[in-house]
Amino acid sequence: MRDAFGGILNITIVAVFLILVSSILAMTVNYTKAFRMKNYVISTIEQYEGSGCGCVEGGTQGACVDKIKRHAENLGYGAKTISCDGGKNSIDGLFCCQKAPNSEPKRPIYSVSTQVDVDLPLLDKILGGRILQVHGDTRPIIK
Repeated sequence: MRDAFGGILNITIVAVFLILVSSILAMTVNYTKAFRMKNYVISTIEQYEGSGCGCVEGGTQGACVDKIKRHAENLGYGAKTISCDGGKNSIDGLFCCQKAPNSEPKRPIYSVSTQVDVDLPLLDKILGGRILQVHGDTRPIIK
């Protein structure tokens, strides 16, 4: 009987180890997607010089956001719930964007945030929210 409980304990330890390893690998893949998405959003905002990207309050969304949406679909990126802090605008639930408050009017800088998608229920409750966001800024855009 003692051997049976030892076998159950070994199987449980192996199962927990496999769940932890697969969780870490899934988190790494999702973090990489969020990081790539942030870099693409920043380069697209710089390419469009901030117009049509929805980063300015009351700004309209245009070709810039459409291009970012297409890239997000190709990348497989989709944050379920992105929480924008500090007055940032949520652009279609994909990313948060705001004109940096300390930037010059003729040389604006835009702050961008993307969310790491965590699908593991326990890990989402522990680490969820703004902890798993990737932040970045554009270079000053000369208008």
